[in-house]
Amino acid sequence: MATRKTAQANEGRWTATQLTAQEMDALSGSDPLGDFQQTSQMAALAAKHGSVCSQVGLRDADGHIVAGAMIAYTPSRFGMAGSIWLGPVCDPDDAAMMAAMSDAIRADAKRRHAISVSCWPNLVYRLRASDGTPTEEPHDEYLRAFERLGWQHQPFTRGYDSVINRWVYVKDLTPYDTADALLKSYEKRTQWSIERARSMGVVVREVGADELHVFADIERQTAQRRHFAYRGEQYFHDFADAFGDRAHFLIAYIDTAAYEASMQRKAQRLEELVAGLGEKLAQRETTKLRRRHNEESSNLKAAHKRLDAARELKARGAMLPAACSLFVTHPNETVYLYSGSVEEYKPFYASALIQHEAMVKLCLDKGITRYNFYGIDGVFDDPDSEGHGVLEFKQGFNGHVEELVGEFVLPVSRARMALRRTLKKVLG
Repeated sequence: MATRKTAQANEGRWTATQLTAQEMDALSGSDPLGDFQQTSQMAALAAKHGSVCSQVGLRDADGHIVAGAMIAYTPSRFGMAGSIWLGPVCDPDDAAMMAAMSDAIRADAKRRHAISVSCWPNLVYRLRASDGTPTEEPHDEYLRAFERLGWQHQPFTRGYDSVINRWVYVKDLTPYDTADALLKSYEKRTQWSIERARSMGVVVREVGADELHVFADIERQTAQRRHFAYRGEQYFHDFADAFGDRAHFLIAYIDTAAYEASMQRKAQRLEELVAGLGEKLAQRETTKLRRRHNEESSNLKAAHKRLDAARELKARGAMLPAACSLFVTHPNETVYLYSGSVEEYKPFYASALIQHEAMVKLCLDKGITRYNFYGIDGVFDDPDSEGHGVLEFKQGFNGHVEELVGEFVLPVSRARMALRRTLKKVLG
């Protein structure tokens, strides 16, 4: 807990203040630790879903905002509880500023009669390679810095957290200035998947509010299949309203006419090849020539089956939705937040194409050099883990892992905190 001496030492250097939406967004957009969770847009979304939001910060002697936090307060059994998602936005290496920011957060929480405030700082505890191997020593100094100010660090976790994921997968796009160079940076299987999707008529479009029902329906199917909570269509409308042009809803469609035409061309090429081989066999048969004729004849048979399947798909409609993803852009990064897919269309590899298109259109074209695939479960050596498939998919894009510092809790009402702990022990 910050002492009276700490508060006195900070007096005159910074003034705690309520931030306007514009001030919060300016700080978030200019500070390296800023992210979409620490913005007025996130406050607007949280408010629509029952939170009471406050934006507090520090102003220096010249009137400049140097630190801040968007705090979302929600009711709990023992009073309001505050949450700072991927914040506060404050220099962790400036102990005095951190102390002043903690004081401001505590004071704001007391005004709202909150029992505590939890934060999940946007700080990397340890960088790791794509396979999870550590590439640096852990930053334990971050833990000590928060604990000296009265924040209580919660146990490290693996798995998907209910609030903020502690493990994220990221790709640095700094080395790439073209879509082709970016494509070549992926693992071979992912490059193949993207090219395969294109050859099968998959196209990616950004959709507006009038097509969010399509997006939501894919999400619903995915939630039922993978047994996770479905947020409902209204949530996505709320997200779009809150984030405006920073929210990007991408849907991958199968252009069935293009798919049929592609399959027709492949079948035609094989027909010509088999006919040519047949003519050569008629002139002079060899074992090698016969073997190749049999192989290509088999390929032609398979191509005709794919062409028939393409025609059946075309009869269902011109554009069939196969996968979707929601992305959020921020000056520091583009974040891949939600996704879904139609199981029947899995062989079209639409999800891989969406990721590539997002990196090109929402990063390269906008000058953003960080692409955040967001959560993984932090388990790298268990093929049966819940998140293994998600991990493998993201690893195909050849990025790295960031293990974040996790959750800290700042007690505000120690009496109510003690009562809560006692009741938890009694009730188990």
